[in-house]
Amino acid sequence: MSLHRSPSLKSIDRPLSTASLPGSNYVLSLTSLDNFYAASASSPSNKITLLDKIGLRTAQILPGHEEATTYLRTISGLGGYTRSTLLSSGRDGCVKAWDERSRMVGIQMMAADRRPLLCCDASSDGFLVTAGTALHNEDAFVLFWDPRNPAAPLRSHGSTHSDDITAVHFGQTPDLLFSASSDGLISLSNAYEVDEDEAVTYVGNWGCSISQGGWAHAGSKKPNFWTASDMETFGYWSNELDRLQDTDIRHPSLHDQGQTWVTDYLIGCHCTTKAESGLAVFVGSNEGDAALITNSNLASPGAPWTIHTVWAGGHVGIVRSILWDENHDVLVTGGEDSKVLTWRMPELYTSNTQEEDVTMQVDSPNSKRVWEDMDVSEVASPGKRIRRESS
Repeated sequence: MSLHRSPSLKSIDRPLSTASLPGSNYVLSLTSLDNFYAASASSPSNKITLLDKIGLRTAQILPGHEEATTYLRTISGLGGYTRSTLLSSGRDGCVKAWDERSRMVGIQMMAADRRPLLCCDASSDGFLVTAGTALHNEDAFVLFWDPRNPAAPLRSHGSTHSDDITAVHFGQTPDLLFSASSDGLISLSNAYEVDEDEAVTYVGNWGCSISQGGWAHAGSKKPNFWTASDMETFGYWSNELDRLQDTDIRHPSLHDQGQTWVTDYLIGCHCTTKAESGLAVFVGSNEGDAALITNSNLASPGAPWTIHTVWAGGHVGIVRSILWDENHDVLVTGGEDSKVLTWRMPELYTSNTQEEDVTMQVDSPNSKRVWEDMDVSEVASPGKRIRRESS
């Protein structure tokens, strides 16, 4: 399967800033707060580091969870608060809302029997928190709390999934919840339904273990959904969870105009109106490079994929987490090498891009540009993944 070369394709080989988490821990999750980027470290650290957005200087280190910190999320208006709140889940059975000023937990929600939690989110109005559990004693639950009264879960849905629940994401309305699981199912359910047998509204069966997923509703009247499997396949689903696409994300590859990119794994996706079909797909190489690809029509399995940008040479090994900070046009990456890097995020080429801008980009494909405000060079890296081949 071919991967088209965007007319504005860039390879960026110099990060804006670099930070390393203490110890040799993987960077598993990233999120953006008002003034900081938060990065969670793998075991045995499990700590959460807050990094200044300008230079990635360490501002605070939060203790994280007693057992693996599994997910980070930024929530606006949690429990009626006006400021943004850092939410985290862990295998210690807790969801924690952090108070950055005191470096302490402001709100703690705990699962019964301290069941390990793999993911978390909060509703758009901030009055409902959810988490998905790992499989334990043949049961896996979607749990719900009121953060204003966090002592015990409000309710639990135990019939939605039959294996590890790997993703939970609320939509734009506070009642509708998307969930994904290692059982191969994705579900849409009513988070406020007390009777769990009546809670699920739609179910999709992928038939393979799902590692991550989420909403893809940018610029569309009806939401769609994306999923990623443990086998590096990418799925795209309708608003009623009919499967529209099932692609091995490693197949689209670039061998064009002397440049090459081959994908080894999917890092994650980002819902945005700046990308065609409303979804930016970030993929990675085993050497530590990352790339942004899009699809012109994700509802059509035969629609072409396009590669826009490659960020090369910053990491050694797998890139485990990625964050597009659209407010600052910055990409943040975290790797198995313990590094957190920020990169310049170039404008994506779409059919609406002005013709004169496209012409300017194509005329000098080998030129080296330096962004004076952020000191970023944009040249093709000589490494394996995208390179200028000898003739």
